[in-house]
Amino acid sequence: QVSFVESGGALVQPGGSLRLSCAASGIDFERYHIGWYRQGPGKKRELVAVVTQFGNTDYSNAAKGRFTISRDNDKNTVYLQMNSLKPEDAAVYFCNAQTQMARMYHPDGLADWGQGTQVTVSS
Repeated sequence: QVSFVESGGALVQPGGSLRLSCAASGIDFERYHIGWYRQGPGKKRELVAVVTQFGNTDYSNAAKGRFTISRDNDKNTVYLQMNSLKPEDAAVYFCNAQTQMARMYHPDGLADWGQGTQVTVSS
């Protein structure tokens, strides 16, 4: 059974940093592409960053230059380092994994979501 457990969310001031973690189970982790997603209040879930099985990365325009995604295949864990946080980054952050890269860009079609981790950016 596929499972994702996200952690690391917190209340942080604008300009601050957070590191999110996502532990995956039930999959052959190193064979999967892994993505971070977020869903703000009243908004659709959107892709933030993705790291391929080969370690290549891609970011949303909002995340480029501020966020860094990485993976540790030994720990079945993916991380999202978020710097220079803005109030508009506030959301629940989720991760997901797929073997088909194209599917990563369509979160509405994905299943097996975890509970997510809440990020609040406020002074």
